[in-house]
This record gives sequence, structure tokens and C-alpha cells, in this order.
Amino acid sequence: MSSHFILTLSCPDRVGIVHAVSGFLTERLANIVDSQQFSDPATETFFMRVEFSLDTGVDAEQLSVAFHTIAQSYKMEWNLADAAEKPRVLIMASKQGHCLNDLLYRFRIGALHGEAAAVVSNHPDWAELVESHDVDFHHIPVTPDGKGESEERLLELVERERIDVVVLARYMQILSPKLCEKMPGRIINIHHSFLPSFKGARPYHQAHARGVKLIGATCHYVTSDLDEGPIIDQEVARVDHTATPEDLTAAGRDLESTCLARGLAAHLDRRILLNDHKTVVFG
Repeated sequence: MSSHFILTLSCPDRVGIVHAVSGFLTERLANIVDSQQFSDPATETFFMRVEFSLDTGVDAEQLSVAFHTIAQSYKMEWNLADAAEKPRVLIMASKQGHCLNDLLYRFRIGALHGEAAAVVSNHPDWAELVESHDVDFHHIPVTPDGKGESEERLLELVERERIDVVVLARYMQILSPKLCEKMPGRIINIHHSFLPSFKGARPYHQAHARGVKLIGATCHYVTSDLDEGPIIDQEVARVDHTATPEDLTAAGRDLESTCLARGLAAHLDRRILLNDHKTVVFG
């Protein structure tokens, strides 16, 4: 049986990168299933994602050891993974459950290439829903004086459950810079606004006050700068002057669910590469 792998990389742009990668794969009689690349002239950085299969019994670790010399010579930031491996996902939510419910359903039917390992909430409301999907629910309250303790409990859970990515599915708590720095590129948030407009609280009310004709949602990586992490995906809907803030909020729920699921899917499929404060998202 053949094994399927995904190689992603970024490095300073120069001649010979594609030749080096394809030569490495050709030497091992690999079959390239999909290959995408992008050269950003603004940052002079080259990005590449390659899916390939091998009929030999080699694993991802062995391939990584063999690829290391090439990666060094081109100063690559790279990852080589077994495509069959499903990243373990921790979902966090507060009192609004539309994104949580949507993600749990998508995991249940296999629409997301990952494993919902656990759900954390600062409220107990969603315990029954989560457990009905055979996923562990953890209630970690957050108080003004106990936020540090709550984050320590969260980090212990991340380590114990071998979590690969944390998803803030309308988790209405601001993570500390310390926590963000411990998990760079591993925390995904859905913001109920078309960032960079209407940051912070009550964005649909802000949008209504400005009389916007488009509302949106933004899926982005979390950094220590609030609502300014690299954008992964966005979704919009057209509205008019008759819409109330409540109408905008209701329409926004669908936008948020769709946008978050699509952004998470791209992450789990290893289609996202960081490009300074932006992302390269291969289709």
C-alpha cells in the first residue's frame, strides 16, 4: 500500500527550489498528486505545498531526515507530514453556540480532516450538546482575579490531550499575550466583523451605526495584538437600510459558522503558510 504525504515550505526566493524538491521526490519514485507554489515579490519569499505518495515503507520521520539537507541549503521553514494523520483540535466557546454546533457536526460527518479532542467553555451551558457528540467537555470558569489560573488549566489540557490547534468558536475571552506566544500559528479565531473594520465588542452594532451595506466575518490566527492576527478567510453578505442590529447579528451567525469551518479546514489540510502578517492559503 502507498503512503500519502504533504510537504509545505517557505524560504527566500531563488532559482532552483522547485528543481530541488522535485528531484528529491523523483529520486524516491514519489508520485506527485498535487503541487502549488507562490512567489511573493513584496517579501521575496517562495511558498510551496506538495502532496505526494510513495509505495515504499518509509514514514514521515525518515523522509524528514532525508530532506533536512535540502531544507538547510535553501533556508526553508518547512513541515513534512503523513496526510493520514488527523490533527487534534480543541474547541473553545462561551454562551453563543452556533459555531461550536456547526464544527461538532462537521467533525462527526467527517467533513473536517481532524479530531475534535475536547471542548472548553467558561460556561457549563454546552456540556450536554458536546457530550452527545462523544467529545469531552471541560468547564473552565474565567474570573477577573483568576484568569491566570484558568489559562494554566487550559495549557495543561492542551499538553495532556496532545492538542495541535485551538479554535475559538465565539469564545468571548481575551487570551493573554503569554498564552498567544506559547502557541503561535496554532490558535484560530472567528471574529464577527469584516476585519480590520469594527474591531472589539458589538461589531454588528458598530456596522449598523455606520449604515454599512456589507457585513462580514473574519477567520484569523490569534496573536498578542487583539483582532490583528494574520487573516485566513472572510465571508460577507449584502444588507440594506431596513436591517436592524438584531437582523445583522442573525445573518452574521451563518457567516461566522461558514467562515470558521472553511478556515479551519484549510489549516487541517495544511494549506496555510504564514507570510509575515499575512497568509498564503492554497486552494
